[in-house]
Amino acid sequence: MLGAVALVVVAGAVAAFVMTGGGDPPGTPERDEPGTVLLVPGYGGAKGALERLASRIRHDTGREAEVVTLAGDGTGDLQAQAEVLANAAQQAYDRGAPSVDVVGYSAGGIVARLWVAHGGEPRRVVTLGSPMHGTELAAAGGLLAPGACPLACRQLIPGSTLLRALPPIPPGLPWLSIWTDRDQTVTPPDSARLEGAVNVSLQQLCPENQAAHGDLPTDPEAGALVLSALGTAPLAAPDRCVSS
Repeated sequence: MLGAVALVVVAGAVAAFVMTGGGDPPGTPERDEPGTVLLVPGYGGAKGALERLASRIRHDTGREAEVVTLAGDGTGDLQAQAEVLANAAQQAYDRGAPSVDVVGYSAGGIVARLWVAHGGEPRRVVTLGSPMHGTELAAAGGLLAPGACPLACRQLIPGSTLLRALPPIPPGLPWLSIWTDRDQTVTPPDSARLEGAVNVSLQQLCPENQAAHGDLPTDPEAGALVLSALGTAPLAAPDRCVSS
C-alpha cells in the first residue's frame, strides 16, 4: 500500500514537472550563455564596416561573430530579410551555439525587431542608428523619386504599415539602442529611441564624438558600448565614455 502511494506521488510530481516546463527538453539551447553574435547590415546590405566590428568581437571576446548576407541587394522586403536572420540563427544553433546575440545596424535593427516579433529569441540585442520610427529621408525619397525608393525604403517611411504593426519588444529582453546626434541618414536621429530598451546617444556620453551614421559600426565608443552590452552583466545605460 505504501509502495502504491509512493508511485502516485512520484507520478504526480513528474506530471507537474512536465506541465509547468520544469526542465528544458534535450537539445534546447541555454539562452543565458553567451554564444554566436549575428550582425545584420543596413539598407543595401553592405558588409564592410560590420565585418570590422565582427572582427573586433571575435578578437576581444573569443566568440563566433558572423555578418549576415541579406537577400538580393538588401533593399527588398524587410520581412524577407528577417527570414534570412531567422535562418542564420537556426544554423548557429545547429552548429551548437548555446545562444544568439544580434547586432543590427541601421535598417538591420528593424530586421532584428521583425525576427523577434515572429518568435526569435535572442539572448541580447544591440541596434546602431536604427530608424525604429522611420526616417524622414525615406519619406523624402518616396515623395520626390518614387521609382528610386524600393520596398525597404518605403517600409522605412515614418508611419508605414510595417512600422505601425511592430509590437513592443518582449519584457525582459536586454536591448541597447545606440545612435549619434550627428546622423543625417536616420532623421531625426532619435528615431532610434525604442521603448523598453536602454537608449543611448553617443553625444550624451561623449559630447565631442563626431561619428555620423556611416561611422557607427567602426566608431571606438560605439564599439565599446556594443562589447559591453554583449557581456553577462545586467544591461544598464553608462554615464560616461566607456572607450577611454
